[in-house]
Amino acid sequence: MSEHPDHGHTVAAWTAVAIITLAFLIGTIGVVVAKPAIFWIGAALIPVGLIAGKVLALLGFGAKK
Repeated sequence: MSEHPDHGHTVAAWTAVAIITLAFLIGTIGVVVAKPAIFWIGAALIPVGLIAGKVLALLGFGAKK
């Protein structure tokens, strides 16, 4: 089994995961309090997290190849 020394230990990865986790938290709160608008705000933040992670990776904050 090969090791991955940089597996997930980058600014890009941590930023993407933090934003997506926050998005799921907001979406969950929207479901619990029965507010569809809050749910959709959380859902809209998921692509923001993906884009932020990709942009940071392209700027050199991702794993080195």
